Amino acid sequence: MIDTKSKLVLQILAKESGDGSYKIVEISDIIMALPRHFRLDSESVKHILTHLERQDIISIKYDDDGVYCLAVLPYGFEILENEKPILRKNETKTNKNFKFLWLFLFFLASFLGSAIGSLIWTYIFNIK
Repeated sequence: MIDTKSKLVLQILAKESGDGSYKIVEISDIIMALPRHFRLDSESVKHILTHLERQDIISIKYDDDGVYCLAVLPYGFEILENEKPILRKNETKTNKNFKFLWLFLFFLASFLGSAIGSLIWTYIFNIK
C-alpha cells in the first residue's frame, strides 16, 4: 500500500512510460504534472522515486541531477489497475444510498401530503 502522493507520482510515470519501457523524465516535469494542492519539492520527489524503486514498483536505470531514466514495472501497473475497481464499488454503494434516500423522501412526502390533505378535507367539510 502506498500513500496518495506516491500514487500520483506513479500515475504520472505510468502515463509517460505506458508500455513499460524506459523513459527519461525530469523531476521538474513530475512536479508540474502534480495537482496544485499536492505540489512537492524536488527532494520529496526523489524520496518518493527511491521508495517506489525499493518496493519494486519502478526501475531506475540511472539518475543525473534531477533527470531519471526509469520504467514502471508490472507491479506498478497492477497497483494502478487494482485501484480502479475499488472506486467503482464505492460509487455503486453511494448510488444505492442516494436511491434509498430518494425513496424515503418520496414516501415521507406522500405520507405528509395525504395527512395534510385529510386534515384540510376534515376541516372544510367539518366531518367528525
